[in-house]
Amino acid sequence: MTRASGIDVARPWLAQRAQASPRAEALAWRDPASGALRALDYASLAERADALARRLRALGVAPGDVVAMLVPSAPVVAPLVHAVHACGAAVLALNARLPDAELARQARRARARLVLTTRADASARPALVAACPPAAVEPGDDAGARIEWLASDVAGGADASAASGPGPAPARLAPCDAPLARRIDPEATAVVLFTSGTTSAPRGVRLAFRAFAASARASSARLGSAPGDRWLACMPLFHVGGLSILFRSVFDGTSALVHAGFDARAVARELDDDAITQASFVATMLARVLDERGARRAPARLRSVLLGGGPCPEPLLERAAALGYPVAPTYGLTEACSQVATRAPGDAERPLGAHLAPLDGTELRIAADGEILVRGPTLMTGYLDDAAATARALRDGWLHTGDVGALDARGRLAVLDRRDDLIVSGGENVAPARVEAVLCAHPAVEDAAVVARADAEFGARPFAFVVRRAGAELDADALRAFCRERLAGYEVPVGFAERDALPRTASGKLRRGELRAELARAEAR
Repeated sequence: MTRASGIDVARPWLAQRAQASPRAEALAWRDPASGALRALDYASLAERADALARRLRALGVAPGDVVAMLVPSAPVVAPLVHAVHACGAAVLALNARLPDAELARQARRARARLVLTTRADASARPALVAACPPAAVEPGDDAGARIEWLASDVAGGADASAASGPGPAPARLAPCDAPLARRIDPEATAVVLFTSGTTSAPRGVRLAFRAFAASARASSARLGSAPGDRWLACMPLFHVGGLSILFRSVFDGTSALVHAGFDARAVARELDDDAITQASFVATMLARVLDERGARRAPARLRSVLLGGGPCPEPLLERAAALGYPVAPTYGLTEACSQVATRAPGDAERPLGAHLAPLDGTELRIAADGEILVRGPTLMTGYLDDAAATARALRDGWLHTGDVGALDARGRLAVLDRRDDLIVSGGENVAPARVEAVLCAHPAVEDAAVVARADAEFGARPFAFVVRRAGAELDADALRAFCRERLAGYEVPVGFAERDALPRTASGKLRRGELRAELARAEAR
């Protein structure tokens, strides 16, 4: 069902798609006031992006610049991203959940020319505004937007030139005759994304246009693409998984229905009402959608549910499969432009969470210590201003992921855990993801996380944080007995702590560092 995109990577992508498929639906969203479904075709999306690009050029954005983006209106993100690229600049996608000081640090690291944000967000983010000249994005109700240079009440001076930043502050808007980009260097940086920092300090990942192009083509080859497809995008658009949907849609001439955030009830309704053919979730999202939908089977038109963000409990995958959801578990990371290895949707081979086949053009290898190595056209150019970290991660063309896995006889991947998260207990390796999968199979457990607890005799022992399923009763002895039946003795948690929720990143990854710190504080008392 896959078809050639016909997109030339070296020319502006949206302009090509608008010329080839002007009336095809490009973007859909729900009106926040009425709840009605709104949509734009590719010709209209390109028109909006072109107008925004000319405003950005008037603000001084030039080829090679970086433009930071902190815009909560999901429908506006797509035309803004394409507008930045039409200027020959790169997008720095900022995570709205981060504190002001971290956003300011990221803008400085990327040497952002300006930051696109709303007036309200600019007023609430003084450190970011001090680090990077702000321009106000005022979203319209039709995925349109105005871009205006912010006045002194936000910028901090008598006029626009008073704003401090890493480069010269742009002048107020004026007519701009500078041409927009007609060519794209495939090796130029399209997007800068900072890693989630779950195992180290966040690093800026530079992703080239060729990486997104290769990822879009390989993903569509694995998942399928057809005219009239509509992809449900409820992943954050400041995350590589969310942005990839926007780029894939342009390459395939399909539509993205964007949500401002994840709402299980809204997603459950959307699956039935709005011709969704593909969707992206992390495990916790899928579980909540299934809970919301109950015994209802997956809609017949739904062809794939891409499931990433970390290992998914096998019982959840079995539950989804029983209801007809064509789940496609995937392993990926920001440094590889999202997907690395993905199962075909609805593949019934057990276990459902393993046997991930590398995407076309991607090679996998397992190092002697079990680390997953990746090579292929989707890899990052490198880390932002960090030659040492880049050299450690990219060696002889292979990305050293820091994850631990194994390949079967057909070269398909099973992801075991993060190497940094492995618990060495009395000389035995304990993979937290394996223990978590067993815990999540217990009918009373909604979610689980396992970390190391220091132990004088064994060096470390596994300790579990668990989230109780609504209406169920949790008993530590029963959980321990359940684990003993399914795990080796050294893998059984030595303690359990109940939590209302587990700390996770926007992409669904566990923030184990927070849990380790919480456990250490409790042990110290």
